[in-house]
Parts: sequence; C-alpha cells; structure tokens
Amino acid sequence: MTARVEVYATQSCPYCQRARALLSRKGVDYELIDVGQHPEKRAEMTQRASGRRTVPQIFIDGVGIGGSDDIHALDQQGRLDAMLGL
Repeated sequence: MTARVEVYATQSCPYCQRARALLSRKGVDYELIDVGQHPEKRAEMTQRASGRRTVPQIFIDGVGIGGSDDIHALDQQGRLDAMLGL
C-alpha cells in the first residue's frame, strides 16, 4: 500500500521543486499544500514540523521527514522506497 505523502511548499522554491520531482520520478502521488497561496497553512506546517519554518516540509503517513535534503538522503540510503510503500 502506498503511503500518504504531504508536501508543504511554495511555487517558487527550488528545493520544493527538487523534492516534488523526486516524488514524481518515483510515481508517488502527493498532496501539495501551497503555503504561498494559503499563508494560513504555514502555521499548521510549523506546528506539525516541530517549529521548522522552511519549505518544503514533507510528511509521509503523518510523520515529518524534513525537507528536500532529507528526502534525498533517505533515497540515497535506500530507505525512502520502503517508507513510501514502493
């Protein structure tokens, strides 16, 4: 079963685009929460991400894994696919 993935991001953020591209390459559907267009969602993101305010903030099955560098590190370590249910 594929994991539920949520990505808090902005349209102009290159790190957000990089993280989303990785998920797309893996064929993973994700919910994009655009904190640029919906600034009220940034407070929700910050609370869920234990105070982290930078984008992207990525959640897999409700667990915050961090940002772009973090998701790429998980992929390089061979741990991301299992987390995603691939």
